[in-house]
Order: sequence, then C-alpha cells, then structure tokens
Amino acid sequence: MIPPSKQSERDREPHWRAVDERRTSTTFEQAAPQGLPEHRWVYLWHWPIRAMHWIAAASIVVLSLTGFYIGRPYFMSTSAQSSFTLQWVRLAHFIAAGALVATAIVRGYWLIIGNRFERLPALFPVRPRDWRNFVRMVKYYLLIHPERAPRYLGHNPLQQMFYTITYLFAAVMAVTGFAMIGQANPGGVLMHTFGRIAPFVGGMQMVRVIHHVGTWYFPMFVVFHVYLSVRADLLERSGTMSSMVSGGRFVPVEDQYADG
Repeated sequence: MIPPSKQSERDREPHWRAVDERRTSTTFEQAAPQGLPEHRWVYLWHWPIRAMHWIAAASIVVLSLTGFYIGRPYFMSTSAQSSFTLQWVRLAHFIAAGALVATAIVRGYWLIIGNRFERLPALFPVRPRDWRNFVRMVKYYLLIHPERAPRYLGHNPLQQMFYTITYLFAAVMAVTGFAMIGQANPGGVLMHTFGRIAPFVGGMQMVRVIHHVGTWYFPMFVVFHVYLSVRADLLERSGTMSSMVSGGRFVPVEDQYADG
C-alpha cells in the first residue's frame, strides 16, 4: 500500500470532481470516484428545471404576500404620501404572476424533451404502477410499514399527485387573476380571453372569491413541501434537497428503484 504522503495529487482529489465534469445534455449514471465505492451518481434535473423551480418558489412567496395585502391592506396608510403603496404592491403581484406563468411554460416544454425523471409520466401519476404504489407511499409517510414502500429516484406517486394538484390550482389562479386584471381594460385582450369565465361562476365577484380562497392553498403547500423535503434528507440521507441545486445525487449501488 502506498503511504498517504506518497499519494499523487490525482488520488487526493475530492470526489466532487465527478459532479463538476458531468454533462448537462443527457441523463447518465456513473460510478462514484474513489472514496465512495458503494455509491453511484445519478443526474436527475437539468439546469432549466432547477432554475424554474427556484423562480417559481420565489414567485409563489411574492404572490401570496402581495395577494393577501391586496385582499385586505392591513398596513395601508391614509396619508397622501403613502396612498400609492397598494399600486406598487399590485405591480409586484403582476410581475410575480408573469414569472410564474413563464416557469409553467418552460416546465411544460420540458415535459416533452426532458429526461426520464422530467417527462410527463414522471411528474403526473399516469402509469398503473404509480397508482399501485400511491397507497404504499401514503403509509410510508404515516410511518406504517415504511420498509414496504418502493424507492424512487425522481418523484414518487404521492409527490406526483401533490404536484398535479398544485399545477391545477396554479392554472385556476392564473385564469381568475388575468380575468380580474382585464377589468382595467374592458375592451382588451385579457378581458375578452379570460373575462368570459365570469358568467359561468356567478359573476366577477365570485371570480375574486375563487382567486382569494385559492391563495390559501399555496402557503399550506409550501409548508408541507419544505417539511417533507427536510424530512427525507434527515431520515433517508438521500440528498433530495441538494439535488435541486446540483442536479443529481449519489445513491447506493445495491439499492433498487421503481423508476431507475
């Protein structure tokens, strides 16, 4: 055996070198470098997916805070100096809404051209095996026979279901939001395109109610999403959270995955 002092510089390189040298055009797996012989690196998320994730997260936070303020401006002052505050809040709300819609467009595009962890079957529960594993994953998070739950590299069926519901809520919020914006220009494109939903739900006031009530879903989703992500990292040591920064994670070679 070569003494540590005689090892070459190459032998002493950290195992993160494999992360820096990964390709971003394809999904691939490779053996972990020296120091982690029992793990392999799996590339999950391309950089546009990661960028859209964090932009969407920031947009949801801004939309929720500004939306609650617009609904009832608790801290609104009646002085002339700050009477325009609500308009700045509305502007921030509209900009964040545009950013969220942009991320949805990019995400929709990646449902077609992405790798096997990013395409439609991996994000929405459309495969029979995902429905069969859905109940197992619910039991897993309830700590009921967690050893029987299947392992997933990407999104498991429970995550797929919650993301599907979240996208549906976001679509409803976008349509009702654009309908309300359209009232500023009754003859404009937004009013003609999205304002048509008002008669079907009981008028523009009901559109506002739907938009306001739907806002409460997103703070609850963020809390559960962060909690389950942190829980997975602490209990499973799976690198779930860091994968949304680095794009992938190291997994044990001997582990079997339902989507691997």
